[in-house]
Amino acid sequence: MTQTLAPESNIKDFLEGLKDADSFNYVFTALRGIQAGREYYVAMCPLKLIPKLFLFDEKELSPDLRAQRTINRSRIPSICRYMVESPKNYTFSSLTASIDGRVEFRALAESGPASKTGYLIVPMSARLLINDGQHRRAAIEAALKLMPELGSETISVVFFVDAGLKRSQQMFADLNKHAVRPTMSLGVLYDHRDPLARLCVRLAENVPIFKNRTEVEKTTISNRSTKMFTLSSIYQATKALLGKGQKPEQISLGEEQLAMEYWHEVTRYIPEWELVLQDKVSTSELRRSFIHAHGIALLALGLAGRALISQHPNKWKSRLQRLERIDWSRSNADLWEGCAMHAGRINASSKNVILTTNVLKKVLGIPLTKEEKNLERRFSASSKEEKIKWSQTR
Repeated sequence: MTQTLAPESNIKDFLEGLKDADSFNYVFTALRGIQAGREYYVAMCPLKLIPKLFLFDEKELSPDLRAQRTINRSRIPSICRYMVESPKNYTFSSLTASIDGRVEFRALAESGPASKTGYLIVPMSARLLINDGQHRRAAIEAALKLMPELGSETISVVFFVDAGLKRSQQMFADLNKHAVRPTMSLGVLYDHRDPLARLCVRLAENVPIFKNRTEVEKTTISNRSTKMFTLSSIYQATKALLGKGQKPEQISLGEEQLAMEYWHEVTRYIPEWELVLQDKVSTSELRRSFIHAHGIALLALGLAGRALISQHPNKWKSRLQRLERIDWSRSNADLWEGCAMHAGRINASSKNVILTTNVLKKVLGIPLTKEEKNLERRFSASSKEEKIKWSQTR
């Protein structure tokens, strides 16, 4: 229901009416809009009220009787940590909630822009149910326990008047149907809070084999693309090289210099990369014919490089020359099939990454870990069985 304020002389009465309404209602300063023929409202809500006002239906009901998915508790700590560790520059999108009850909107004027601005009055008996943003809500609750001072900050909330379970379920489906997460490459490009992301952008701009050959928007490269690696693969490989974890960590000047030097040195000992720098071969040609032109090889080089530098901190550059011994050709099936490839296609599963890293570590003279040896034995056994089966079918 909507009420409007006519002449300006009634403002005092209007505000007095709000005081009365406030006795048994929540009163939000809000904007009113129309979507699909229905009114909806956008309001600012203090963070300290979020856990008290907005409920998430976590009853043990079957999916067809719920209005949204069950909450994934494992996601909450990382969102909470994001708030607490970035109190001056965190960003949250709006929560979306349904109001199960009769609401009243009191506009500031009958017409003009002010008619869309006013006060949303929600009975305290109404149920406010989160349709989108339940993990943000739970993380806000957790963050407030660690930093109560965040309670006075606000988050925008989009309110819809609930029209029953089916409508709420449809809202959930509609809100999530067209949601597309940005690619990891684009996330790295735009992430100014993660020092490793900034380092990788600098690597893409300064390391010759990466410069102008890095795909910064997508996580895959088309066959005819002039790009060679994705920014996300450079990120993963450099993270492995520097031994960084999932949580953003500071990058020292020494680590940045090491990463720059390492990728420069690797380029020297992969002949085809040098041919790319001389414009004697195209990147698309390399992807068709060689393992080293794919993200799995870059990640394996990062992992092997970490072990090499750890064991030979003063001689790692000279030892890298051994990379010249490797036949990176995809036609070298005896070496790469089942390791970096499956049925002739690149396979970048975690197991294949380890097996590819093992190849590099053996060439570089680095002993395998116990886990790597076990995987190597299983791979050798299964590879032998596959070859026997293949010979029997001929």
